[in-house]
Amino acid sequence: MSTPRSIGIIAGSGVYPETFVRAARKAEPTARLVVVGFEGETRPDLEKQVEAYQSVRVGQLSKLIKFFVKEGVTEAVMMGQISPKNLFMLRPDLRILMMLAKVKKRNAESLFGAIADELAKDGITLLPATTFLDENLPSAGHVSGPAIKPRTLEDLEYGFQIAKQTSALDIGQSVVVRHGTVLAVEAFEGTNACIRRGGELGRNKDTVLVKVSKPKQDFRFDVPVIGPQTIETCAEAGIIAIGIEADKTILLEIDAVAKLCAQHKIAIQAL
Repeated sequence: MSTPRSIGIIAGSGVYPETFVRAARKAEPTARLVVVGFEGETRPDLEKQVEAYQSVRVGQLSKLIKFFVKEGVTEAVMMGQISPKNLFMLRPDLRILMMLAKVKKRNAESLFGAIADELAKDGITLLPATTFLDENLPSAGHVSGPAIKPRTLEDLEYGFQIAKQTSALDIGQSVVVRHGTVLAVEAFEGTNACIRRGGELGRNKDTVLVKVSKPKQDFRFDVPVIGPQTIETCAEAGIIAIGIEADKTILLEIDAVAKLCAQHKIAIQAL
């Protein structure tokens, strides 16, 4: 009898980890799902949905890896966010201190890449964060909400060009545009803060959000994600349309997103 596949999940905040759990159950019903969650970040009810669970503080890399090894994990995914305030309250263990000493550029790609290298030292391969989630990657075209007017589509296409450039510079993957003017560019504060700032500058009217992948996106981590919380934040900020990159942006809780888009008259277009 073969040993069931054990997949590790490094789970941050939000519904992304739960979405992966449901998709993994559907794709591989016999797989064991082993989660490491973060104190103050990961949803507590995730523990009830998996075979094994360990809570750690942000920065306890050694504890995370030891738990995966004990549970027989040889493959893992990384998904969900860690809030910036918790990154500044980081209490690193010796293993992550040694890792950080080798990292010259401390952006998302270099830091997560270094973590992937540490996992590999213990025989754990980091899989793409899109694993099992093909149904959550919209193809090009209209996705949800009302039909998009030509002027709005122009703003989305312009925002797409700008976001591709800012993401290539590791500044951010989202921008807010109104009538051909860039109002806000995402930086360390995250997408929701960028949306609120752009909405305020656009007087909560006729603004659009565009979110893209990096030109050389490593799909093991930092994949662009849109979910119900994004739609709610856009509604509060007066965003009328969202542009996402086709086949490279994860749409969480698709039915809930469609309902919210209809309710708030926000269109989503995959570019």
